[in-house]
Amino acid sequence: MTLISRRRFLEAAAAAPVLAGSPLAFAQADRRPNFTVAVADLPATLEPARELSNVGTRVTYSIFDTLIRRDFLGAADGGGSQLKPHLATTWERVSPQELVVTLRQGVKFHNGDELTSEDVAYTFRDGRLWGEKAQIPGGRAYFGVLAGVEPIDRYTVRFRTRVPDVLLEQRLASWCAWIVNKRAYEAMGFEAYSRKPVATGPYRVVSHAAAEATVLEAFDDYFMGKPTARRVTFRRVPELAARVAGLVAGDYDLITNIPPDQMSVVGAYKDIEVRSVVLANVHVLAFNEQDKVLADKRIRQALSLAIDRQKLVDTLWQGTAQVPAGHNYPEYGQMFVEGRKLAYDPAKARALLQEAGYKGEPIVYRTMANYYTNALEAAQILVEQWKAVGLNASLQVVENSAQMRGPGVQIFNWSNSTRLPDPLGAIWVAWGPAGEVQVSKFWTSTAAFNAAGTALEAETDPTRRKALFTQMLDIFEDEAPATILYQPSEAYAIKRSIAWRPTTFYFMDLRPDNLAFAKS
Repeated sequence: MTLISRRRFLEAAAAAPVLAGSPLAFAQADRRPNFTVAVADLPATLEPARELSNVGTRVTYSIFDTLIRRDFLGAADGGGSQLKPHLATTWERVSPQELVVTLRQGVKFHNGDELTSEDVAYTFRDGRLWGEKAQIPGGRAYFGVLAGVEPIDRYTVRFRTRVPDVLLEQRLASWCAWIVNKRAYEAMGFEAYSRKPVATGPYRVVSHAAAEATVLEAFDDYFMGKPTARRVTFRRVPELAARVAGLVAGDYDLITNIPPDQMSVVGAYKDIEVRSVVLANVHVLAFNEQDKVLADKRIRQALSLAIDRQKLVDTLWQGTAQVPAGHNYPEYGQMFVEGRKLAYDPAKARALLQEAGYKGEPIVYRTMANYYTNALEAAQILVEQWKAVGLNASLQVVENSAQMRGPGVQIFNWSNSTRLPDPLGAIWVAWGPAGEVQVSKFWTSTAAFNAAGTALEAETDPTRRKALFTQMLDIFEDEAPATILYQPSEAYAIKRSIAWRPTTFYFMDLRPDNLAFAKS
């Protein structure tokens, strides 16, 4: 029931019938196994910066590469905060606002093109991820700090930022930083490229049907070595029982989203192992400030104070999830603010409701049933906890995210990942002016929060950065545009004979150093 050990991974890898890069591998390419993953859902498209979701990054992570790589495998805790070369071999800070990156030579795209500085500059160009008319508006939260990206020569690129940015290297290793192929992107156009992108990753796209399956095939010119699976299929199987049945029958090699109360059941099969990890992610409830009831922040504060988070963790997650110290995580290192906690205070919640003049107006919580593990079960408990303090709460189960956030929404569930090991990679990405909540006008009382976050972006002094972050936390918790539930665990069930480790994100890393098949 625990994460597979590094030693065991290496033992399984050593027993694999095809060793990446060896002469035998090339001679026996057709003998590599196929690898089938059953998932609860699939992304609408495969443009990586367009699909910054749990289901999207799970698939695109093995299609695309970043310049710098987060070291999930080498880190003792799997947190991936340490950086190592990937498409880039070196990088150098020329000034507080300038980073020069040297590319690895000989890296091939799926169409045979060699990776050059032109592709990198095109990926990060003004108008795609940043700028007033960004093609992908979600990219602004990650790369709105950029002022320009220019090729110096074929294998060297200069990144310039508007202000000194202490996180640029981390940004280039994380979400929204996957490198695209300039020639293919221009020839295909945005929509066609989104359906069948050309990248440098270990697997290239064969087909994508969001309602059925995404099929990938090995890209044998991959710079890290020949992929260990011949073909990878992500098959959409919404029902957990069907995913488990398919794994037991041998139709699938790995399945996702195993609830904690099913881990021992699924893991009891002799050929199956459950591997889990606490995610760098929190489940949150977002409150629509434009709603006439929730416009009063005292109502929003009461909703938060009424939640017994530890009870949710103990009953739904069998203790495998964690209650964090607000939007504030130990992986921030020196930026972590000690001594904070999420309050559970039903008496104060009742007092705030009375103070606000709440008269039993209906409050409806919308959720999808299966998108997040335990979403429906948590929602049922939350409604009862809210009723206990006098809130007229009810639950509405919807089919998709458009319905969940559509007209009339009051409360909906969401998740926030810690994309960078810093507040700018979590609370600022999700709740800052470029985040979808402010863009959608669900939260508008943001002037003080935005001022502190903007200052944090440009600050380099650690003490002043921590003070600004503390200010942001205070504002966020007082305004209560949302509240955090818990930091969930994610469990996968996989054939015991397959060596593979999950990461603290939903990234499903299928590169040769993280996927190996024992001899049958």
